[in-house]
Amino acid sequence: MQKRSAAVVIIWALFVLFAGTSTLCPSGSEARAQATTIAKSIGKIKTINGSTITLSPTSGWDIAVSVQPNARILRLMPGDKDLKNATPLQLQDLQVGDTIRARGAGSDDGKTISAVEIIVITSSAVAAVTDQVRQDWQRRGMGGIVDSVDAATATIHISVPRTGAKREVDVQTSKNTVIRRYAADSARPENAKPATIAEIRAGDQLRARGNRNADGSKLDAEEIYVGFFPQFSAIVKSIDANAGTLSLQDLSSKKTVEVRVTPESQLQKIPAEAAQGFAATLKSMVPQGLGGAPTSTAARESPSPAGSAAGTSPPNGPMARGSRAARMNGGGPNLQQLISGLPSGSLQDLNLHKGDAVLILATEGTSSTPKAVIRLLSGVEPILRAAPSASDAMMLSPWSLGGAPGGEASQ
Repeated sequence: MQKRSAAVVIIWALFVLFAGTSTLCPSGSEARAQATTIAKSIGKIKTINGSTITLSPTSGWDIAVSVQPNARILRLMPGDKDLKNATPLQLQDLQVGDTIRARGAGSDDGKTISAVEIIVITSSAVAAVTDQVRQDWQRRGMGGIVDSVDAATATIHISVPRTGAKREVDVQTSKNTVIRRYAADSARPENAKPATIAEIRAGDQLRARGNRNADGSKLDAEEIYVGFFPQFSAIVKSIDANAGTLSLQDLSSKKTVEVRVTPESQLQKIPAEAAQGFAATLKSMVPQGLGGAPTSTAARESPSPAGSAAGTSPPNGPMARGSRAARMNGGGPNLQQLISGLPSGSLQDLNLHKGDAVLILATEGTSSTPKAVIRLLSGVEPILRAAPSASDAMMLSPWSLGGAPGGEASQ
């Protein structure tokens, strides 16, 4: 039977909009196909070689679609919901990059379809389905850091970081689980490649989508995205704004790290008042006797905002109003929520100087390519003073819901 990833199942819902599809009587070839296994897959055409199409689905591996001689090929006009009004096409009308739905007899391994029907999908329909997929990641997604992998039971043990305590979850995989690994120099899901559970390592960040048990301690994964995305606190050593590169000193390892800013990098600055209020909330949860991370000289000497005591914000300040919203379900402050409404600017906008403290989320990088900045936060000195572990406080997700996996840990 064809492999059914969660994304593909949701995409099939798109064709509920096409009222005529389920009521049309099958042709002789379709009836024969239905006697075996009907398979459906939606994706973009990767290659066309004669009557064989290589289809790249939203999730999972590429599929070889063999278009049968009597297959019907149709294009629906934007907004149309009835196949009776569809425009017939010929195989030679299809082009690489078109989004199609292929339907026909599928192989047991889900890698081939003998197609008796091809429907070309409009961009508006694709956008509607993309939104459905995004919402499903929000609803059934969960993410965290990989602690270990049990190959014998096909189980991935992850920890969902929380301030003060970790939540442990078992992510159960099966032969039908779609696993993709992010490229070392990209956080874009479209650049992720099919992978196996054997490629998942401790320390990886993982997002999985599927059904959870009653107490949330186990998730039966239908789809997994995994990658290594370093996140660390650092002090700025030097900046080349023209080249878009920074030289940083990692506060934990004391090593120099080179990072590069790309057009997709999110560069944000937390307002001083909000950072002070967040730090106060965070500090109240840290056991006495635990010190914060080292920060720059400027941070240690910076005065408190007018009208507030050191380490606090005014009663009616933004953190006072939003302190409950800035907490995670586990009771800890959630930096992701704090920064969700901050604008993203350029290096020039941040006006960084040598000695400033920053929080960084980056790609893994390669031997020839520096780490690419996914998110850089400045104005974080008060937070670093309050947090014994910046990684617990950060909760910076590499996967924006603008087209990539998300879930509990990124909310």
